[in-house]
Amino acid sequence: GSGFFISEDGYIVTNNHVVSDGSAYVVVMNDGTELPAKLVGTDPRTDLAVLKVEAKDRKFAYVKWADDTKANVGDWVVAVGNPFGLGGTVTAGIISAMGRDINSGPYDDFIQIDAAVNRGNSGGPTFNLSGEVVGINTAIFSPSGGNVGIAFDIPASTAETVVAELMKSGKIDRGWLGVQIQPVTKDIAESLGLSDAQGALVIQPQEDSPGLKAGIKKGDVVTAVNGEPVKDARDLAKRIGAIRPGTKTEITIWRDGKSQQLELTVGTLPPEPKMASKDDNSQPDNGAPAQTSLESLGITVGPADDGKGVSVLSVDPDSAAAEAGIKQGDKIAAVNNKDVSSGKEITSQLNAAKKEGRTKALFQVETENGSRFVALPTDKG
Repeated sequence: GSGFFISEDGYIVTNNHVVSDGSAYVVVMNDGTELPAKLVGTDPRTDLAVLKVEAKDRKFAYVKWADDTKANVGDWVVAVGNPFGLGGTVTAGIISAMGRDINSGPYDDFIQIDAAVNRGNSGGPTFNLSGEVVGINTAIFSPSGGNVGIAFDIPASTAETVVAELMKSGKIDRGWLGVQIQPVTKDIAESLGLSDAQGALVIQPQEDSPGLKAGIKKGDVVTAVNGEPVKDARDLAKRIGAIRPGTKTEITIWRDGKSQQLELTVGTLPPEPKMASKDDNSQPDNGAPAQTSLESLGITVGPADDGKGVSVLSVDPDSAAAEAGIKQGDKIAAVNNKDVSSGKEITSQLNAAKKEGRTKALFQVETENGSRFVALPTDKG
């Protein structure tokens, strides 16, 4: 792996995945000098780590952070690192994109560059033409295992904040709302009566979480934090994560076709994500037939084995349900945020949505991979 000094007294920045398996650390300087280092702190969620070299009577040359808000697509950059153990290697390229989400975590906001980055470059700096660190080499897209001109950097603005906190306390305390969320698509927005596909849709509030205690429910859409609009699920995670735990915060939600505000105290993000609680208390409709064909959706449903929700028994491959990813064996737990236990109740909720003038209804679907929301048409037309 690679790293770089950010202070003359020996603080070094690198990636968490470079140091995470280590028990002792040695820094090899450009001239071959080896110096022992200690681990100051790590942040797995942003893949950052800080080391400290103890060397009396020695001041280290160090680099400065860039203002990455001034960086633009097309700007020239220079990546420095230790690819394949070759030592200090410099490659050049341009910024290819900003704000990339590569599904590595809730705080993804990478700078994409096309400078050659390979195994061993991780933790190394990417410089702008002023010699300032604009990003930290962290990941590559590589079907072949080698460089194909697509690399991802942690932005300097993110790194500078996280590194400063690690140097101060050795850990990161992030704000925690405690709700499982997903993006709001255009279809989901239509099903909820939202004018724009923005905000974060709550799949499930987690047990003993600040969100649950404040009254957030499944099916709510978080649209703003302290009056600032929430773009999407990732934006909500970043906004809450940046709030200091213990801070009183106003959350704006969309529920039952109208906006409302909730007050809560932001918690501390647990070391490991807590699993969402399952509190669906619906009971099966014993008078319902064993199977119900919902032709408008292209599915056949029946009572769930656990008596909660309804099981999907078959799916027409050319149906709206199939297009939305619903599969045989999935379970429909709720429609329009109302628990359902039979095909008849699903039909009732579809009709209710039609009466309100909506062309889509919101379905909560549970699969072996967890729960999610999808929007399905209220009628064939």
